[in-house]
Amino acid sequence: MSVLSDLVAALGSADVEVVDLTAPLGPSTPVLQLPPPFANTIPLSLEAVSAFDDAGPAWKWNNIHTGEHTGTHLDAPAHWISAKDGETVDVIPPSKLVGPVVVVDVRAQVADDPDFLLEPAHLEAWEAEHGRIPDGAWLLVRTGWSARQEDAAAFLNADENGPHTPGPSAQAARWLASERTIAGFGVETVGIDAGAAGGFEPPFPAHYFLLEAGTYGLTQLRNLDRLPATGAVLVVSPLPIVGGTGSPARVFALVER
Repeated sequence: MSVLSDLVAALGSADVEVVDLTAPLGPSTPVLQLPPPFANTIPLSLEAVSAFDDAGPAWKWNNIHTGEHTGTHLDAPAHWISAKDGETVDVIPPSKLVGPVVVVDVRAQVADDPDFLLEPAHLEAWEAEHGRIPDGAWLLVRTGWSARQEDAAAFLNADENGPHTPGPSAQAARWLASERTIAGFGVETVGIDAGAAGGFEPPFPAHYFLLEAGTYGLTQLRNLDRLPATGAVLVVSPLPIVGGTGSPARVFALVER
């Protein structure tokens, strides 16, 4: 049998499970909130074109109103000033959107500290246990934060001092961008940077270093508890928006059981 025939057979027998890592996208999906004077993107809304009525008696369809960076979405390099002439979402090679995935589990640290920062030492400790992060892999950080997704206030977790959500330190973002060659970096939170990252040097270092390196970002993932630390395959399906700096995406993993 061919490799693809084997895969189809494994999917049919449930020896390989398809795990959806995507949060449902609707009007209540939490959206990143930047403080004034910065502009914010819009949440999802649907505008009816017709609904089995005089405007379309046998069909129903809607116009979509939302931002590129709403819900579970991909950040393309062109999203950030450090890579402003980089890839837009429509020119990303499809081969880069399918690849091995590794999961770094920091739930225990985040449970004690919502401002937890992933450091190079955490990544080096992971590699000591599981082996070097493969070239071309998607690295996902499991924080348990997706449990908050049904409550926008708890998910964004902001107070008078700003948002309190976990993410990589500037040192970890630089380490991933310069010491490893990953395809993408994914999180369960609203953005790939920590909530306090606006005050880091440089500000929002995950965006700055990773997108500059041609690495893609993935946000608002869920079901990372159903993935092994290594051995699964990630599939990322953004819309090929011409000139787009990102796109809502369906993200799923193939997991051998």
